[in-house]
Order: sequence, then structure tokens, then C-alpha cells
Amino acid sequence: MADLGGANRWYAGLIGIAALVGLWWLAGALEWFSGTIPTPGAVISTIADTGTAFYVDNFSSTVELALRGFLWGNGLAIALAVLVVLIPPIEGLATQLAIISYCTPIIAVAPIIQVAFAEVQTMIVFLAAISVFFTTMIGTLSGLRSPHRGSLDLVKVYGGGRFAQLWRVRSVSALPNTLAAVKIAAPAAVLGAVLGEFLAMPDTGAGPAMIVAQQRGDIPEVWAIALISGAIAGIGYAVISVLARFATRWSSGLAVLR
Repeated sequence: MADLGGANRWYAGLIGIAALVGLWWLAGALEWFSGTIPTPGAVISTIADTGTAFYVDNFSSTVELALRGFLWGNGLAIALAVLVVLIPPIEGLATQLAIISYCTPIIAVAPIIQVAFAEVQTMIVFLAAISVFFTTMIGTLSGLRSPHRGSLDLVKVYGGGRFAQLWRVRSVSALPNTLAAVKIAAPAAVLGAVLGEFLAMPDTGAGPAMIVAQQRGDIPEVWAIALISGAIAGIGYAVISVLARFATRWSSGLAVLR
């Protein structure tokens, strides 16, 4: 039954993608929105005519900066969540910091970061990191607090303190929540990096390439860059999903052993 349910989800997803592509083709063929929507064929033709070297040169830097921001943002978020569990009085400050990072628009933060960090790449990495910080911190903190009270009391009875509870119980229980948050953070890091490139305008990157295409009025090229950016974000989500599936099974087995 589980396999059947998984197959049905795959079929539903494929049908949804096919319907979306069909609607896209119809919008392009009928020139909806004053012809600003190209057909899928026009976008694919543009990608083929431009050549892979153009996209590799631009997206390699974007992916690198997004990955660095992803690692920094998630690392700091997980570390802060662990500190909140170990030192409860700092929870108010940590939560406010996470909320501020989430609620403040990136466009408003970017000029301040650009002044603080003279290096363009550092600013882009920071914007990618801040895009993932809130989701991972809240998800990790929720997971660290999810263990049953009896499991924590059992560790305490055997002489374990907060560190022992964290290592033996909380870390295992938090893994599914943390990985679920990290899955959401992967596309957010790509979005943060692209937006950072829009604002900082480095020599190469998806953001500058899209701006140049807009200035030329090359609508299919703009769509091609946007779709490739979305595909990279989707690949990041898929990779973390696969890792999360195996890690969750491992954590479940480890919890039983402990």
C-alpha cells in the first residue's frame, strides 16, 4: 500500500508538470500578456543556441555562493538552536534574532551588508545564509524539544546532564525536523544568492546574466536563466530529500538501539 501511494504521488506530480507545460505552451502560442511569455520550444532553442559554456560559466559561481551561504546559514542556525537548549535564558534573544532575519526584506538588508562587506562575494554569501537561517533554526529547535519527557528523565536518572540528553536523545529526535527544514532551505539559498547577484552585480552569475538579457529584450533568454535557476533549486531540494530519507531511517534504528 505504501508503494502504491508513492506511485500515485509520482503520477500526480507528472500529470501536474505536463498540465503546467501545456498551459505554458498555450500562453506562449497565443501570445498572452503581450507576448512576454515565450513557448517552451523557444526557450529550449535559446539554450541550445547560446551554448552550455555560457550557462556553466554563470551558474557555477551562483551555485558556489549559494552552497557557501547554505552551509554557513544552516550551520549557525543549528548551533544557535543547540545553545538555546543548553542555555535556556538566551531563547528570547535567539528567537528575536531569527525573526528579524526572516522578516527583514533582503532588498533592505543588502545595502547595509554591501557597506559592511566590501567584497561582493561575501555579501552574496551572507544574503544566501540569511535566507535559510530562520527555517533551519526553528525546525532544529522544535526537533530538539520533541523527545518524550520520560526519555530525558531516564538519561538524568543514570547521571547524565544536558549534554548527555542532547547527545543521546535530543539529537536523534531532532534529525527528521532538522532535515525537513534543510530541504526547504536548499531552494531558499539559491534564491538568496540570485537576489544578491541582482543587487551586487558581480562579473558573472545568474543574476547579472538575467539583467543583461532583460536589457537586450531577449525574453526567451530571461526565461531560460530563470528556469535553470529553478531547476538547480529543485535539484538541491531533491538531493537533501534523498539524504534525509536515509538519515531518518538511520536515526529511527539508532533510537531503538538506544
